[in-house]
Amino acid sequence: MSRSLAVGAAVLLLLAPLPALASTPSPAEAAHGGRFSVLTYNIAGLPEIGTDENPSVNTPIIGERIGAYDIVHVQEDFNHHAALYEADDHPHRTPTSGGVPFGDGLNTLSTYPYSDFERVRWDECNGVDCLTPKGFTFSRIRLAEGVYLDLYNLHTNAGVTSADLAARRSNITQLSEYIQRNSRDNAVVVMGDTNTRYTRAEDNIRELVDANGLTDAWVATERAGRRPAAGDPALVCDPDALVDDCEVVDKVLFRGNVFIDLELTGYANDHADFLDGAGEMLSDHFPHTAEFSWTTDDAVQMSDPTGGPHGTPFTDVARIAAGARPTALTLRAGSRIDAVGMRYADGTRTAHGGTGGTAAELSLETGENLASVTLSTGKKNGHTRVFSAEFRTDRGRTLAVGTPTTDTVTYTAPVGWRIAGFHGRSGDEVDKLGLIYTPIA
Repeated sequence: MSRSLAVGAAVLLLLAPLPALASTPSPAEAAHGGRFSVLTYNIAGLPEIGTDENPSVNTPIIGERIGAYDIVHVQEDFNHHAALYEADDHPHRTPTSGGVPFGDGLNTLSTYPYSDFERVRWDECNGVDCLTPKGFTFSRIRLAEGVYLDLYNLHTNAGVTSADLAARRSNITQLSEYIQRNSRDNAVVVMGDTNTRYTRAEDNIRELVDANGLTDAWVATERAGRRPAAGDPALVCDPDALVDDCEVVDKVLFRGNVFIDLELTGYANDHADFLDGAGEMLSDHFPHTAEFSWTTDDAVQMSDPTGGPHGTPFTDVARIAAGARPTALTLRAGSRIDAVGMRYADGTRTAHGGTGGTAAELSLETGENLASVTLSTGKKNGHTRVFSAEFRTDRGRTLAVGTPTTDTVTYTAPVGWRIAGFHGRSGDEVDKLGLIYTPIA
């Protein structure tokens, strides 16, 4: 069947519901708050011949001690990775990318499930930093139903030569631009070995913080929000008389969004908890931890998304939190869902996806609301995408598009709420889709 014929058969606007597709139960109402702790730690897991540390002995000890933290980022997790994971009991852990020279040394260990995991290599490097594919990772941590943090783990180019500094500035700019593209309007936590200092005038850590609306946990806690001046003497830490107000290159940066209020409740250099029996450091870096509390907006709920980790992330949450009221559902589809969007009472509209397929629209009557949707997913060119959608209103009208598969999920707005927008991932088509709900006025 041609794509045009497929959409003609699949796009239906009815006055009564279509026969229901096989589906899973509707998601439960989301949790509205909680607490979690984070740790970032460069564990110096280089091959024994390439380090003055003692990773074969120290890595298992580190693995035992990081279990006290909910979300852990490690850097330089290279040739002793198996020992780290063997000693650790986090239920969700990223697979290694390999030892030197194959891996980037970046891994995440978490109490909470993660998705959309991606490794990104730096565009620029210099010297020995080019011997491994250093870069950053991206993932999404699920705190509760529909409540997600975008999580970044990084390790930039080290060194202080002109070429090192230029490569590191390029690394920071690359990460900043990625966050702006892929985490727009989302809550974000960035942790890792930045190799930067606020006092080093040639570093551009301020670019990362300011361009993305991030807060530095150390600056907020130890300096009352005032960053050290560029060009000032370095605030070097003394391991024999350690205080939290010295500056390190390992940083914890964060922001909430209009849906998730993310509050920093604690920050510390946990140096004392990562010493060996002789009182020596287990790594040549300090472990830095932060604690957060989170709450969600009472006027917004979100479902989990369904689909694959491809395309570019999107969310309507900022528009929805501002009170946008939907007046029409707009879709494009053929064999799969090409685009989803809404038209709102203020005349604005959204569209996520491509321009293929055939357009279909369901205009909402006065007092009518979108109540549920059944989505099905499948594989296209090895990527999971959304193949069909059947939306239903609280008056029994239905708009169905695409080609249903047997892999389905149904999302139903909580009682007294309506579907008001979307979040997910898209490119030329819709790769992943979730719902945003608001109360019915």
